[in-house]
Amino acid sequence: MRGPTVITLTKGGNAPITTTGLTVTVDVAANADVSALLVTDAGKVRTDADFVFYNQPQGPGVTCVPPAGGQPWQIRLDLAQVPADVHAVRIVSSLDDNGKVFGQVGQPVARVADAAGTPVAEFTMVDLNRELIVVALEFYRRGDTWKLRAIGQGYDGGLADLITDHGVSVDEEPAAPAAASAPPAPPPPPAAAPLPPEAPTFGQPATPPPPPPPPPAAPAAPPASTGEVSLTKGRPVSLTKGQKVTLTKDGGQALTLVRMGLGWDPIRKKSGMFGSREVDVDLDASAILFAGGKLADMAFYNNLRTRDGSIQHMGDNLTGQGEGDDEVVTVDLTRIPVHVDVVFFVVTSYQGQTFEQVDNAFCRLIDHRDGELARFALAGGMPFTGLIMAKLYREGGGWKFQAIGDGIQAKFPTEAAQQLGPYL
Repeated sequence: MRGPTVITLTKGGNAPITTTGLTVTVDVAANADVSALLVTDAGKVRTDADFVFYNQPQGPGVTCVPPAGGQPWQIRLDLAQVPADVHAVRIVSSLDDNGKVFGQVGQPVARVADAAGTPVAEFTMVDLNRELIVVALEFYRRGDTWKLRAIGQGYDGGLADLITDHGVSVDEEPAAPAAASAPPAPPPPPAAAPLPPEAPTFGQPATPPPPPPPPPAAPAAPPASTGEVSLTKGRPVSLTKGQKVTLTKDGGQALTLVRMGLGWDPIRKKSGMFGSREVDVDLDASAILFAGGKLADMAFYNNLRTRDGSIQHMGDNLTGQGEGDDEVVTVDLTRIPVHVDVVFFVVTSYQGQTFEQVDNAFCRLIDHRDGELARFALAGGMPFTGLIMAKLYREGGGWKFQAIGDGIQAKFPTEAAQQLGPYL
């Protein structure tokens, strides 16, 4: 007795879908994960929440499931629960294997099964080369039914190109300057202004945010105390807000390979007669690169390496517990592209917890040979979900480091990136 027929798709091909409960996997001979984008008929997400991935695993009708019990990464779909204003669900596979591209790891195969695990369709992507990330499939509406289309569109620039193309941003972000004038609300952080219209962001580059003049003037305060200090081997310096250091060691030798260590402690909350307990706080460190006032690249928990490999995020700490650095970003100053002139180090609260629940936030600059060179520490208590810790920037043919320490409202790196314009 023959089993059910499996639909074999080629690029651009489509097929009807007769069941709403589905599971999608992508077989690839390398470390890779899967994610999903819920897009409108314009091909854009409605909000950041429509990007479903391992650190934001739930969306309406879509769940990202990590490997377990011998099963690979999966996207589970309940198409009946997908909102009516979502036209399509796109399935994405991204490599995370020491900079390898799809052309080096063989042909990935996307597979679709029904809720019982019975194979429904498969699609082998045969023409990938330098791509780091690929939109494999999409489930799209056709009248009152759903259909499946083989896409196989890759992006050489990885996650940064993908989310730019799909408009991953917070729709309400352009309205932030208007909220600043509301008397009852607490004053927004200085960096709440969006980037200048001419600098596209990871959001919707075709729709420039309104350019209110007052907010950009506010961030002028942080650099007020911009005293510059020197680095000396074996004598780490403690920076205050706004201070700068030139990234040269004794004798004028320029630093080449540094690490940015970021850390924090969750506050201890009282819990009655049995003492106190620590509250887990999921903070995420990110490196956000700008070139000529425009967003160029990012390294964060879902995109651990910049396209050129100069900056690498070493992994995510979900609680802040433990001693020392909670997250580390390595920076090879010699490999940063010449057009990149600023690198921001930002911490955001994925679950929306504010820094009122965090103590002892710090960042420290570490040389790969001489150890810690500089440290910038902040007390907790700020009612913000994001924190611009510091930046590296080019000046006079070299690099400088400046402590910033300003709060913003941002749960995701993509939200934070839109608020960095005044600090460029």
